[in-house]
Amino acid sequence: MAKITEGYMPFLDWKTYYRIVGEKKDNGKAPLLCLHGGPGSTHNYFEVLDRIADEDDRQVIMYDQLGCGESYLDGHPELWTQETWLDELDALREYLHLDELHIVGQSWGGMMQICYAIDRHPKGIKSYIISSGHPSSSMWEREGLRRIKMMPEDMREAIYHALDTGDFSGEAYEEAVAEYMRRYCDYPITEDSPECLTRPKKKGNEAYLYGWGPNEFAPTGSLKDFEYVDRLHEIEIPSLIVSGNEDLCAPIIAKTMYDEIPNSKWVLFENAHHTCFVERNDDYTKMAIEWMNEHDK
Repeated sequence: MAKITEGYMPFLDWKTYYRIVGEKKDNGKAPLLCLHGGPGSTHNYFEVLDRIADEDDRQVIMYDQLGCGESYLDGHPELWTQETWLDELDALREYLHLDELHIVGQSWGGMMQICYAIDRHPKGIKSYIISSGHPSSSMWEREGLRRIKMMPEDMREAIYHALDTGDFSGEAYEEAVAEYMRRYCDYPITEDSPECLTRPKKKGNEAYLYGWGPNEFAPTGSLKDFEYVDRLHEIEIPSLIVSGNEDLCAPIIAKTMYDEIPNSKWVLFENAHHTCFVERNDDYTKMAIEWMNEHDK
């Protein structure tokens, strides 16, 4: 078992929790840094990728972005913008001396990769694994609304009513959202699930509310104008696009990234939703290891 090191990085007036699996070695294998979703989720589910440290002799690093988990903070709605989280990413790279690395980002983490590459022009990134992310909030919204039309009528109406009135409460709405997330997002939890998937976590509800909005379908927060489709061609980092066949990241979204990002590859997993690395862990790990070794050269 690889050594696990935990710590905190000072950031702004607060602190950012990080978790390092394995040790950095002079073996030609750049570390893998994991960007979790949300905004406001946590690193927890990425612990299923700890195995990469042992199987590929490669350091794996994950962290809780400011506003959630062990980096929890609320009462500062002005912070929840992509600039804050990109500044935090730059600060963590400098703090941990991550001059060269690979980055995997899931959902919001995949969005971070896109704007980081285009807006920050980072140096030293060997490759990206963009896992169920998206390049356009309006495209994400369109696909979500299209899928709502395929739900039972009572659930469709509950969601439409909430979107029309701005009242995202009530049993009917909550049941409809739960069904939508069951279809496209949630991974199954059983008694055999890894502890990292069942462990209680401190979600960043304020970060999500002010970053994305009060509902999944129509963003109203600081990321509502996240639009990079027309600039995807500017990404020079080799990019592996990964999505599930029943993913919040609908196939048209993944294909758009694949079509527009030069030097990209797309893997569509069957029997997977929004967290392919959980549901198809063996296949995902093998794929990621092969991809990173190819681009370490």
